[in-house]
Amino acid sequence: MFKRIDRSSSLARLIEWISEFLARRRGLPVVIGIVLVVVSFVIQVINVSANSQVLQLAGVVIEHIGVLIALIGMLLSQPLGK
Repeated sequence: MFKRIDRSSSLARLIEWISEFLARRRGLPVVIGIVLVVVSFVIQVINVSANSQVLQLAGVVIEHIGVLIALIGMLLSQPLGK
């Protein structure tokens, strides 16, 4: 199964496109992560007055996704170079 994935030309093109895209916009994942954390904060503030479990779950999930994206963006900014 992994040999077929390794030989996939479309997957290789996708990885190459993503690396070139991120190399030109090294700070983009960090900015996206920060925006998601701010959106999570707004959702959690709204949840204080609404007291909804759905809003609480959405706020926590979006916050964690935002933090992960920001951390991955910070880790990838160095290897992608200038």
